[in-house]
Amino acid sequence: MPFIEQHRRLLAVAMLLTATLSGCAKPAAEESVAAVAPNDYTPQLGDILFQSLPHSPLIDAIEGATHSKYSHCGIVAPGGNGGWVVVEANGSVKETRLDAWIAQGREKAYAVYRYDSQYTDKLPQVVAAARGFLGKPYDMHYAFGDDALYCSELIFKAFKQATGEECGKIVTLGDLDWKPHETVIRFLERGGLPLEREMITPIDLANAKQLKLVLNRGL
Repeated sequence: MPFIEQHRRLLAVAMLLTATLSGCAKPAAEESVAAVAPNDYTPQLGDILFQSLPHSPLIDAIEGATHSKYSHCGIVAPGGNGGWVVVEANGSVKETRLDAWIAQGREKAYAVYRYDSQYTDKLPQVVAAARGFLGKPYDMHYAFGDDALYCSELIFKAFKQATGEECGKIVTLGDLDWKPHETVIRFLERGGLPLEREMITPIDLANAKQLKLVLNRGL
């Protein structure tokens, strides 16, 4: 690819990625107010919610490389005033009102997965472990590490801390359908292509043996 054309494409990716991340940030005051659940969903502690975020080069790369509509996820926790929040890594690790979390997805579609009943007693610890990462920045490199986290990594690590078990299959970038999204990947990696990097994708988390689908609203 000619240098000028490559530069233009990377510049476009940079602008769209910046817009995506800027849209992730919500005022702290809004996040601190819990909301009741939608009428068609009765939340339970520790539910794992999946959604498709608005299209961008980054989101399209996640969904395209994993062949899944799941580009984001979070874990349900009790909020104030008897409502519910979602602990998520989106811009940073934070708590978002349940209704606001649903509204941020495309067409407000979402899917609910629930841990097997044998883990019920462990779910308070799972949620506490997820909250232990609050304030950590989002990991744009999708690498395992505690300094920055991405959405499915947050849930994977919280569950492992609480139970000692891994939830979901760890894959490498090279296992995914990365080639159509090479420009985005190389932009994020400043030209690199870390095909051996291990990660837990949203769909590989959803397919974990410990989880089952209990509700699908449009995905």
